[in-house]
Amino acid sequence: MKKVEIKELIIFENDDYFFINKPPFISSLDERSGGATSIIRMAREYWPDAQLCHRIDKETSGVLAVAKNPAAYRHLSIQFESRQVTKEYHAVVNGTHDLDGVDVYLPILALPTGTVKIDKAKGKIAETIFFTIQAFKKATLVRCLPITGRMHQIRIHLSTLGAPIVGDEIYGGLPLYLSEIKRKKFNLKKDSEERPLIQRFALHANSLIFTDMNEQILDIKAPYPKDFQVLVKKLEEYSS
Repeated sequence: MKKVEIKELIIFENDDYFFINKPPFISSLDERSGGATSIIRMAREYWPDAQLCHRIDKETSGVLAVAKNPAAYRHLSIQFESRQVTKEYHAVVNGTHDLDGVDVYLPILALPTGTVKIDKAKGKIAETIFFTIQAFKKATLVRCLPITGRMHQIRIHLSTLGAPIVGDEIYGGLPLYLSEIKRKKFNLKKDSEERPLIQRFALHANSLIFTDMNEQILDIKAPYPKDFQVLVKKLEEYSS
């Protein structure tokens, strides 16, 4: 992967914040292994006092808020904690589903393995609302509105609906191949192995809506990265 400069990722900036469209496969914070780059390290090369106001999974792409100063960090962190930030994610899930405001309210327990499970006795309250954006023959593009912010919340809540995210093997998701949706004239070169349409779980942090330091409402949207765009385009082309 070629080195990415944080300036290339910025989708909005003002005196207090900058927002990036995080590529997949880059961690928000420094990993324990140490070697790989992280968003926080890149952000501080650009702005020494930068602080991430939240985080998203390494494989997840999309909008990430970075504060330029401690006051701005506190201002947005309080909104996250009090659930005043509207977060919207888009996911491509296995199967055809009609989700019209489906509200999943199931408590989540973090496990020592770095994964989570639903645990009604010991888990922390978690709520996500789901809407179908577009249904295809083998998959569905889903709008996800997490009310709380638990680890892997969207992923496991979709799994409980029988709609795991494409490629999310931890929570029951399966890879999606072009041969599954393009039945006619699908030819694979001899001695070659077909690769999935997307090389990660198909989840994208699409937008954040919150109130800035000047009491203005900001609605920051992150365009789909290339791999997510290609996945949705192929589904539209061959399986709608």
